[in-house]
Amino acid sequence: MSSSSSSSSSSSLLSPLQLPMKPIPGDCGHTFFGPFRDRLAYFYHEGRDKFFENRIQKHKSTIIKTNMPPGPLIASCPRVVCLLDAVSFPVLFDTSKVEKRDVLDGTFLPSLAYTGGHRVCAYLDPSEPKHTSLKSFILSTLSARHHKFIPLFQTGLSELFNELEAQISSKKEAYFNTLSDTMSFNYVFRLFCDKSPSETRIGFKGPKLVDKWLRTFTFPFFLVKSDYKKLYDVFYEFGSSVLDEAESKFGIERDEACHNLVFLAGFNAYGGMKVLFPGLIKWVALAGQKVHKKLADEIRTTVEVEGGVTLSALNKMVLTKSVVYEYLRIDPPVPFQYGKAKVDFVIQSHDAAFEIKKGEMIFGYQPFATKDPKVFENPEEFVGDRFVGEGEKLLKYVYWSNGRETEETRAGNKHCAGKDLVVLLCRVMVVELFLRYETFEVESGTFMFAPSVTFKSLTKVSSP
Repeated sequence: MSSSSSSSSSSSLLSPLQLPMKPIPGDCGHTFFGPFRDRLAYFYHEGRDKFFENRIQKHKSTIIKTNMPPGPLIASCPRVVCLLDAVSFPVLFDTSKVEKRDVLDGTFLPSLAYTGGHRVCAYLDPSEPKHTSLKSFILSTLSARHHKFIPLFQTGLSELFNELEAQISSKKEAYFNTLSDTMSFNYVFRLFCDKSPSETRIGFKGPKLVDKWLRTFTFPFFLVKSDYKKLYDVFYEFGSSVLDEAESKFGIERDEACHNLVFLAGFNAYGGMKVLFPGLIKWVALAGQKVHKKLADEIRTTVEVEGGVTLSALNKMVLTKSVVYEYLRIDPPVPFQYGKAKVDFVIQSHDAAFEIKKGEMIFGYQPFATKDPKVFENPEEFVGDRFVGEGEKLLKYVYWSNGRETEETRAGNKHCAGKDLVVLLCRVMVVELFLRYETFEVESGTFMFAPSVTFKSLTKVSSP
């Protein structure tokens, strides 16, 4: 099945009224013991992808019922309706049918102590009055800094590549994740605060302070209170121009605006980049030298013609754009989406229709939606030019940003506020990489479900 035929076949899917109605299959088990059973299977016996694959095969359905971690002792009700195909998944973007209130972490809601007692924008449903003002504030803050996006990132990448080269020279390898974390935090801080974090009292500790706060398991806030306070204080002091706008233009109290800024910078931006950039490097490395050569040729030719790494130049690099979209498709940095049904409604998979009841928690596992074999040819294969030419029509099935790639983020939806910035930075990273190097090799693994990348070699561009 070609990309174009995939797109046309998907666009002619039957409507729910034409599909047979079926009960949602799946067994959540005993209220108490069932979640523990599924937790053990998810983390230990089967693993994440196999957990879902096995249940699709068992129930012959891509819409099932199951329990999602964390479960008892942390989350009171882990039962979810699980969506595992490209057709059903987008209902999670439809805020007329699903509520996005307090579902950022799914069936678990962290203490508000972690966000200064405020429900920050990410936890709000668009129907809540504060959502519009807070998201408008975030979008305005990003828009006002658009001229800094590329040059600031180029500075950070230059520092990162210099350190990569130094470590490979001395140690024969370089662990990318730590260097990327430092670069990412510095970039975000410089973007919002117009100053390097090393010039403030947090010095070089920024990534470690945020990592403690992000946490991978539940524990009392007092254990990270002092570290969070340090972050809050430096953003309050050096992000004053951002906070001034929040007060004067959007009527948001300064304290609440600052907690939202810390969450935006720490959780949304830096936290996302911790996964985003190692994943990008991993998949570009796996694409191989033939793709590297094509990328290098496109990038260097376009930069020479356009006179630099400009937005205009980036938009003309069709293969580079496609490679970034293919990464976001095959390995989306945020794999989970949640929503609670606002009303009773009917949902469809490719071959059946099911009734969702008001109040049910809906969970979507994004990698299965964006690797749906009925939409994408060879879905498990990284195809660098998948979205070139006619393949662009498939971008509507790329869902990494809590919405379709073809749709815009607005104050009234839950689409990622930094969607366009994420795509831009990924492109710039690929561009700067191949302006400087011919090819590279890495070893990749997984740590806490996130990619772990170690550079083993870098082949620099030969002097003319």
